[in-house]
Amino acid sequence: MSPAPSPTSDRLSDYLAADAVVDHGHPSIRARAEALAPASEDPVVRAKAAFLFVRDEVEHVIDARDPRVTWRASDVLRERVGICYAKAHLLAALLRAQGIPAGFCYQELSALHGLNAVYLHGRWSRLDARGNRTGAGGEFSLDTEKLAWPVDPARGERDHPEIHPAPAPVVVDFLITAEPGPDWYEKGLPATL
Repeated sequence: MSPAPSPTSDRLSDYLAADAVVDHGHPSIRARAEALAPASEDPVVRAKAAFLFVRDEVEHVIDARDPRVTWRASDVLRERVGICYAKAHLLAALLRAQGIPAGFCYQELSALHGLNAVYLHGRWSRLDARGNRTGAGGEFSLDTEKLAWPVDPARGERDHPEIHPAPAPVVVDFLITAEPGPDWYEKGLPATL
């Protein structure tokens, strides 16, 4: 069982902030956020629509064998491709554009895996929009975690329950410096925070 997610900041406003990575003020992010659940006032319906869009409509580079590198949320949206970290950046931007607090969480699997946490109904829930090809099993659930990959401590894997307001610097540095090309993600994926 995973430890309960815990925010690293007490200010919900930190989980609504925009920056160079989570650029939710970008017109394309705002337009997509509005289009996903335009008629619903229910933040759960809007969050689920954003999750399903990122999980199902944005390709994971490893599954797609795609040579492009994306890291900024608006670029991930435009290209419709990204590694788990980039997909998490887009989901956070789409949620924050709708006033729904969202943060970043990580797991140490064979490499560092990125996912999100969302604040709804007065509590945090982790969501993993990685994409469900190649055996992953991420589902939208606020009650029971249904992440893409279970952590196996016997294999040395580790779950980080901390919810960060911004993506981990090691992740952003990796994406910004990665050279596009075949199997670019095999060259130096971060292993730990």
